[in-house]
Amino acid sequence: MNRAYKFRIYPNEEQAVLLSKTFGCCRFLYNAMLSDKISAYRATGKMLKNTPAMYKKEHPFLKEVDSLALANVQLHLERAYRNFFRNPQTGFPRFKSKHRNQNRYTTNVVNGNIVLEEGRLKLPKLGRVRIRQHREIPDGYRLKSVTVSREPSGKYYASLVYEYDPGENQAGKCSYGQAKILGIDYAMHGMALFSDGLEAVYPGYLRQAEEKLAREQRKLSHCERGSKNYGKQKRKVALCHEKVKNQRKDYIHKLTRKIADEYDAVGVEDIDMKAMSRCLHFGKSVMDNSYGMFRDILGYKLEEQGKKLVKVDRFFPSSKKCCICGDVKKELKLSERIYRCACGNVMDRDKNAAINIREEARRLLSI
Repeated sequence: MNRAYKFRIYPNEEQAVLLSKTFGCCRFLYNAMLSDKISAYRATGKMLKNTPAMYKKEHPFLKEVDSLALANVQLHLERAYRNFFRNPQTGFPRFKSKHRNQNRYTTNVVNGNIVLEEGRLKLPKLGRVRIRQHREIPDGYRLKSVTVSREPSGKYYASLVYEYDPGENQAGKCSYGQAKILGIDYAMHGMALFSDGLEAVYPGYLRQAEEKLAREQRKLSHCERGSKNYGKQKRKVALCHEKVKNQRKDYIHKLTRKIADEYDAVGVEDIDMKAMSRCLHFGKSVMDNSYGMFRDILGYKLEEQGKKLVKVDRFFPSSKKCCICGDVKKELKLSERIYRCACGNVMDRDKNAAINIREEARRLLSI
């Protein structure tokens, strides 16, 4: 299995210049290769097999940066083509913009060219860069690749991908008949409600930062585009967004770690969060609580411990079904927050759904 660790790095002025060159060269090469592929296909009807080496003679500045970073550009472009032909709904590969796309590049470990030791990260062409390593890497982990990125706020980060042997996690070996299973139902207010009666009360960090964010964005709109003050104010706006993002991730990581440690399996609804954000004017609330990110992070943390995340079909009537007698209501309005059944069951609508999801997950695990 692979696992990534993201650390902040602090390049000096010379290293920052080289990083900017690398970001620019990767973007330039991607656009050049994509343009040539499109032109060749229109002229011959065949796919052009171009490589970074074909561009270095005409553009000598490509030799100044890490060659493995350029090689990964080719791999990323080929993957974009494969994804498009496998599923055209993903969209045809687009040209990269200096202002729209993130600044990042990926390089691989070859013959010890990347080393992390003594608070420094040695990278090809870049040398030793100061790094803030806030956690230790377990023994036996093998470094595979590093992705260096620059955030809109101007901060630099390095994501180190390690390969490790998960060992005997007992995945798929435990009996789920008497296992401790948790059912999670998505809730618009907060984030989720659990089958054990507890509720994940998401603080709504974006809502809390709206006033300050609006103030900083108003100042940005009054600056002359392209001026130094515009650049400074743009970084302040980016810092506001970055703080909200970090607060959200911190909350989700702590919550998912607690769930992954306490339960053997977790059942969740396989709902389309993007589609939900586009209906009933729920866009900002749905995107702020990041329930989709919550499911993804919970999934890999459970998998690391040999546990399972069970996705219940989105058309399963979790809200309409009574968790006591199993009767299913034909109609249930969204405004009805208390579930009432003819058998006498009266409980919170979301808790009833969470219990149904838990039992459906238990049934799917026993198949």
